[in-house]
Amino acid sequence: MDLLHNIAIGFSSVLTPENLMYSFIGVFLGNVVGVLPGVGPLAAISMVLPMTYTMGPEAALMMLAGLYYGAQYGGATTAILLNLPGIASHAVTCLDGHPLAQQGKASSTLFIAMIASFFGATIGIILMMMFSPIISELALEFGAADYFSIIMLGLLAAATLSQGSAIKGLAMVALGLMVGIFGIDVNSGLERFTFGIHEMGEGISLVALAVGIFGIADILQNINKNSGEGSLLGVGKRTLRPEGDDLRKSALPALRGAGIGSILGILPGVGSTVSAFMSYAAEKRVNRGPIKFGEGAIQGVAGPEAANNAAAQTSFIPTMSLGIPGDAVMALMLGALLIQGIQPGPQMIAQHPTVFWGLIASFWIGNLLLLILNVPLIGLWVRILSVPYRLIYPAILFFICMGVYSVQNSMFDVGVAMVCGVIGFIFMKFEYERAPLLLGFVLGPLLEEHFRRALILSRGDFLVFAKSPISATVLLIALALVVYALVAAQLRRRRAAA
Repeated sequence: MDLLHNIAIGFSSVLTPENLMYSFIGVFLGNVVGVLPGVGPLAAISMVLPMTYTMGPEAALMMLAGLYYGAQYGGATTAILLNLPGIASHAVTCLDGHPLAQQGKASSTLFIAMIASFFGATIGIILMMMFSPIISELALEFGAADYFSIIMLGLLAAATLSQGSAIKGLAMVALGLMVGIFGIDVNSGLERFTFGIHEMGEGISLVALAVGIFGIADILQNINKNSGEGSLLGVGKRTLRPEGDDLRKSALPALRGAGIGSILGILPGVGSTVSAFMSYAAEKRVNRGPIKFGEGAIQGVAGPEAANNAAAQTSFIPTMSLGIPGDAVMALMLGALLIQGIQPGPQMIAQHPTVFWGLIASFWIGNLLLLILNVPLIGLWVRILSVPYRLIYPAILFFICMGVYSVQNSMFDVGVAMVCGVIGFIFMKFEYERAPLLLGFVLGPLLEEHFRRALILSRGDFLVFAKSPISATVLLIALALVVYALVAAQLRRRRAAA
C-alpha cells in the first residue's frame, strides 16, 4: 500500500500543466539530441542546466531527465536509417539495424526498437521504485568512512571500467578531484588555488566546466563535418508495424536486454553504452544457429535497445538514494539537485517525496510521450540530418555562451567555458575520456568532506577506514578494480607487441 500511495504522490506532482510541459520539452529535446551526431546528452544537459535556476525542482528534474532518456530513443532512429549513431550507446544498433533498413525492413525495425526501448525503460522504472527506498534505508546506517569508501569505489570504477585506457581514466579522475577543491576551504575559510583571482573564490562553475569540456569541445571536433544526406527509406506511419514474426523473435532478447541493462545501470562507471554491447554479446551467445548477426538480425536490435533504456533509468538509483552519481550525466543531475537546494541521499525520499516520486512518475509519462512522438516525427529527424553542421554549430555556440553567462551574469564564466572547451578538445585528440574528469570534479568536495569528517571523529586514526566492515569491503573491491585495470593494460600491451 505504501508503494501505491507513493506512486499516487508522484502522479499528482507530475500531472500539472507546468510539469507536463517541461517533461514534454525534455523528451522532445532529447529526441533531437539523440538524432544529431556530435551533440550528445552530456553537452545538451550542460546547455540546458542554466535554465533550471528559475524553475521549481520537480519541473527542472523532469526536463533534464527527459532530455537524458529521450536521447536513448532518438539515437536509434538515425542508427537504423542512416547508420549514424547519435550517441555512443547506439553504435551497436547500427550493426543489425541498418542492414535491416537496407533490406526494406526499416519500418518494422524502428517499431521493434521503439517497443523494446519502452519495455526496457518500464523494467528499469519498476526496479527503481522497488529498490531506491530499500537502499536509502540501508544508507542511513553508513558513517563518514563508509561514504568515503563508496565514493572512492565509484570514482575508480568510472575510471577503470570506462572506454579507453584505465591509466588515462585514473589521471582524469585525479585532475577532476584537483579542480574540484579550487576556492574557499569550508573548514578553515582560506582560499585554495585561486591564483589571486577574485572570481575563483567560489571555485570553478559546474555549468562552465561541463559546457566547455563537452559542448564546446564537441563543436570543435565536429566543426568541419557535414551531416549525412538523409533518406526516408520508405518509412511511413502506415507501414510502421512489425513484419512476419519479428515481434515474437524480439520478445526474449528484449527481456534479457532489460535485465542486463537494469543491473549494469546501477553500477558506477558502466552506463548505457556498456549495457548495450553486453546485451548484444549475450544475444550472439544465446542465439546460435541460422541467425547471422551483423547482417540483419532483429535480435541484435531489440536486446541492446531494451538494455540501454533500462540502464538509463536504473542509473538514477545510486544518485538519488546515496547521492553518489555513477557517471557524468548523473553527476550533472546531482548538480541540478544541489542548485535547487536539495541534498540527494538517504533522506531525500523522506524530506522531498514529491520531488522523488514525481520524478519516477515523470519517467512513465516521458517514455509514453516518446513512444507517441517517435512515430510521426521520424521523417523530420531524418530531414534535420541533411542540414550541414556548419549552419547548426553557430547557433549552438551562441546558446552555450548565453546559458553560461546567465548563471551568474559573469563573463569570467564564459571565458572559463571557452578555455575548458579547448582543453576538452585536446583531451579528445589524445584519447582521454572526459567523463571521469567531470565525475571527479562533482564528487571531489564530497570525498574530501567525508574523509576529513571520518578523521575528526576518529581523532586522526587512519585505521577507521579499515575498522568499519562496509568501508573495508568496499575498499577491497576498489583495490581489486585497480589491480584488474593494471593487469589488463599490461596484457593488452603484450598482445600488441606480439
